Amino acid sequence: MADEDRSAAETTAVGTNQAPPQPASDPHFRRTMGFTVAGTIIPGLGLLAARRRIAGGIVLAVFLGVIVVVAGWAISDPQGLAALAVRPSILNALAVILVVTAVIWVGIVIATHLALRTTPSKPQRIAGGILVGVLAFAVAAPMAVAARYSYDSASLMSTLFKSDKETKSATKPSAWEKPSDQPSADPWAKKPRLNILLLGGDAGKGRTGTRTDTVIVASIDTKTGDTTLISLPRNTGRMPFPKNSPLHERWPNGFTDGNGDNAEYFLNSMYDNVPQQVPHDILGETDNLGADVMKLSVGEATGLKIDYYVLINLAGFEKMINALGGITVNINTYIPIGGNTDLGIPPDDYLKPGPKQHLKGREALWYARGRYGSDDFARMDRQRCVINAIIKQANPANMLARYEEIAKAGKQIVKTDIPQEVLPLMVDLSLRVKDGNVRSVVFKHGVDGFSSPHPDFALMRKRVKDALSETKNEKPSSGSTKKSTKSPKPSTSGGSGKSQASEDIADSCAYQPSVAATAQPAR
Repeated sequence: MADEDRSAAETTAVGTNQAPPQPASDPHFRRTMGFTVAGTIIPGLGLLAARRRIAGGIVLAVFLGVIVVVAGWAISDPQGLAALAVRPSILNALAVILVVTAVIWVGIVIATHLALRTTPSKPQRIAGGILVGVLAFAVAAPMAVAARYSYDSASLMSTLFKSDKETKSATKPSAWEKPSDQPSADPWAKKPRLNILLLGGDAGKGRTGTRTDTVIVASIDTKTGDTTLISLPRNTGRMPFPKNSPLHERWPNGFTDGNGDNAEYFLNSMYDNVPQQVPHDILGETDNLGADVMKLSVGEATGLKIDYYVLINLAGFEKMINALGGITVNINTYIPIGGNTDLGIPPDDYLKPGPKQHLKGREALWYARGRYGSDDFARMDRQRCVINAIIKQANPANMLARYEEIAKAGKQIVKTDIPQEVLPLMVDLSLRVKDGNVRSVVFKHGVDGFSSPHPDFALMRKRVKDALSETKNEKPSSGSTKKSTKSPKPSTSGGSGKSQASEDIADSCAYQPSVAATAQPAR
């Protein structure tokens, strides 16, 4: 009889075209979806809503605990936190931790959604699955990117920056320590000025060794971030050495053979030629004697104690500019791309005058080095504009967006003796430099008493000292938080008016319509 009744019921259902009964939909599905999202943003919150109090409480406590610890650390000791970010072992461990955290977080998202839902219908299951997938991606993707950045950072730190113990520089500065009992104290309080030697090495095909055709000292006021860029011509002769240096004993009259026009004794040849003529340990243990020689000699010529050097291979310079996304400069004259004045080979093309020209790597390289129909001094003027443009372009947002490209480019083209231990302080200082005033000093043959083959180093030191004072004394105008960018340019005449020892970069690199309107390409 039971079989007959069941058969009759089925026949009746078919006869009346009724579908088999479906499971009831979840009446609280919107709540489930809402707390799934909330539980993703604040892990543990969704589990508490699903009455998984123990699991939810543990997850939420761990999440909030990590936030409180990291935030408190960042506020009370930012330098200590930053110090971890430049240690390769910590960065590699962080990459692993980020991956594991991503997996756990995704697991919490899934568990939260399953704990919240009751009897969802098929459409609700599909909608819930889509939401969980989107949220899982939103959690995992940033973690994966951060893990990759951490790995790239570790690789960059290990390759480019050595620890202080591993650095063999014979000219590295004595260490200054951050007061341990004053976490909020200025870490640069015992170092009022940092001097970094920037070298552009024109090594590559057709050249033997490295010729440092670009020599610039960046002297930074560590309190304000105000910076003075001091450019020396590549053909400067008779470069001096400190009297207490064994190099002075060998060349008491400066690096020269007596002929001020011998290019093998110019400033740009010292990096290669001095190490070839002296014992490698003449200054002590070192892994780059050429850089130590340059630091000592340029420091003696300018009256500054050079702390560190950074050597950029100009052959790879365009890779760095491309990694930054290009630079923006003002162009007032036609700048040649290629060409050789001595051989009479005309340029392939020209960069044309115009305001706010955005240059990619190749164009930026020729903006910095092009000199067909011109001279080294015009090129030196443009090189300081490049440095200023890079300072502006290398903002935190841009660096974060392009970090992987910049890290790869940096390992290929940069050498330095800046130790890993100083990098956290450099991060702090870079923010001050970005907001600081930038002035420049360019020594040009025949201008303000400077002679490339026979430099008056006492006069050079005085001008540098005066320039640093000008940068230090430049204050924001009343009622404004911006520094003044207007200042007289150095006088080249012997008039009675008091000349400035330095120029404001903003003025020197500004667009000049009257000059651009009359500019003609060199032929």
